[in-house]
Amino acid sequence: MASESSFDVVSKLDRQEVDNALNQAAKEIAQRYDFKGTGASVEWSGTEAIAMTANSEERVKAVLDVLQTKLIKRGVSLKALDAGEPRLSGKEYRLDASLKEGLSQEDAKKIGKIVRDEGPKGVKTQVTGDELRVSAKSRDDLQAVIALLKAADLDVALQFVNYR
Repeated sequence: MASESSFDVVSKLDRQEVDNALNQAAKEIAQRYDFKGTGASVEWSGTEAIAMTANSEERVKAVLDVLQTKLIKRGVSLKALDAGEPRLSGKEYRLDASLKEGLSQEDAKKIGKIVRDEGPKGVKTQVTGDELRVSAKSRDDLQAVIALLKAADLDVALQFVNYR
């Protein structure tokens, strides 16, 4: 087999799954007894952020916990959710969480370094935009790289696409 095999390492979100998880969390918050009368809510704040509000810091953290539970159940990695700290906004506490999508240049370089240092010999990496292409002559080497990256503790949610 003389041709090279390759795959792309990306960090993408399934928007529909995030939206479904958000709707499920909002429904649960509206129905749960411990959230009655607390003004607790969770909703989209633009296209890349989620806003959570409640009347106390503990309640807004509980709203975040409900949202995280729903995201896990829908198969969305929590590494894609970047939640800040609760802050007082008028009479209520507000917590904003942004969604991280795409590999930054630093993350792509860090992943490339891991592949070069710990991966099989003869594996090449190339950064293109917000993704990283990994190529090698042997498909077994690519499988080893995928296993290596899954085991690595990185702050981004990784997906492996275009395996050929």
